[in-house]
Amino acid sequence: MIIVIVGPTGVGKTKLSIELAKYYNASIINSDAVQIYKGLDIGSAKITEDEKEGIKHYLLDIKDINEEYSVCDYQKDARKILDSNLDKNIIFCGGTGLYISAALMDYRFYEDENNLTYDEYSNEELYELVLKKDKNSKIDKNNRVRIIRFLNKKNIDLVKPILLYKNVIFIGLTTNREKLYEVINKRVDKMFDDGLIDEVKKIYKDNKDSKILSRAIGYKEVIKYLKQEISLEEAKELIHYAKRQYTWFNNKMDIKWFNVNYENFAETIFLVKEYIDSCNK
Repeated sequence: MIIVIVGPTGVGKTKLSIELAKYYNASIINSDAVQIYKGLDIGSAKITEDEKEGIKHYLLDIKDINEEYSVCDYQKDARKILDSNLDKNIIFCGGTGLYISAALMDYRFYEDENNLTYDEYSNEELYELVLKKDKNSKIDKNNRVRIIRFLNKKNIDLVKPILLYKNVIFIGLTTNREKLYEVINKRVDKMFDDGLIDEVKKIYKDNKDSKILSRAIGYKEVIKYLKQEISLEEAKELIHYAKRQYTWFNNKMDIKWFNVNYENFAETIFLVKEYIDSCNK
């Protein structure tokens, strides 16, 4: 059995994953793109050794700050773990939806065919080229880097994503918007209280060209603050806002959503277990 836990920041994914891992004797595969990297702990709310409670975790702290790690790399690593544990229960936990999709569905990656820069094209013109290549493309028309990467790939027939593994159960944790914003704000404030600025200072000093630092939420904003481009309050507000932006893939995966009971999280855990057990009858 494969259990996938998704949901926005702060809803209790990590806590649920540990409880389910203990109950179903499962191991956990991290599916958070930032937690792949060593040293990015506070800003990614990475699980601590104590919090793991002895549960085996995969794909945490496997790369140094300056190493590249792609979705394709994650797909290979996650499938290797799955294929070597076919007789065991596995839990995916994390906020990077594309990682989960790539690992479990028929996503195919191809080598770049060329390295055209498309400098002479505007974003609007590039997006027109995308639609000519794939009229159903979901690429953000303002994401120039991703668009150029897509245009440089071989012109292939796109594969409709289908699940490659049996008995996959998708669990989503959610809450109302007002409560979610409150939870996220508290989570971000705690990160700063726990020493996020010192963590970023220490890492950024010797890794100024790190690509993950330039794009990871919580790190890129603090770096701007350290470079005196924005104030501390502006950095916090940017992080608050960025962590509120989440979209999930209901159209691709059959996710069962649960409203989190923050006053009695044990009830949420019970309802999730009840649902999972019903799926296995």
